[in-house]
Amino acid sequence: MEHIKVILLQRVSKLGYIGDIVNVKPGYARNYLLPKKIALRATKENLKYFEDQKEQIQKNNEIAKAEAQKVADKMGQLTITLVRQASEKGQLYGSVTSRDISAAIKELGYKVNAGQVDLSAPIKTVGVYEISVNLHPEISVTVKLSVAKSEEEAKQQMTTEAEDTEKSENA
Repeated sequence: MEHIKVILLQRVSKLGYIGDIVNVKPGYARNYLLPKKIALRATKENLKYFEDQKEQIQKNNEIAKAEAQKVADKMGQLTITLVRQASEKGQLYGSVTSRDISAAIKELGYKVNAGQVDLSAPIKTVGVYEISVNLHPEISVTVKLSVAKSEEEAKQQMTTEAEDTEKSENA
């Protein structure tokens, strides 16, 4: 399979840092990196353009990183509660997706889209979960999510979770 070379304009996890020239599959470049302006094709013209703009690109990245850090500091101890219908055994009728989580975070006043919520698979049972939210390629924050059948059950779950954490720290 052929690969194409691109210059990264921002850090991409498991790929590289700003200015790195990396080989990627054509579809990944064409459908994701290039349209989102995360990378440029590694041509002579683009290499020259990158070298001319390198300082500005790095400054913009530092500004975005600082803003993301401020938001991360505010979100540090964020707890979200989602009330869903569930069976007696705790199986949800439906599931909780990254879109649901990002909507709940938005309601609390933070700008987060579904793509920033790192959820490997939809949540299908009630319980307390720790969810990673990627605010910047270099900054992520963990928020607690309580999925319950009612507000009262959610409060009870969070109280139990806090007590369990306290016990494990004191042990």
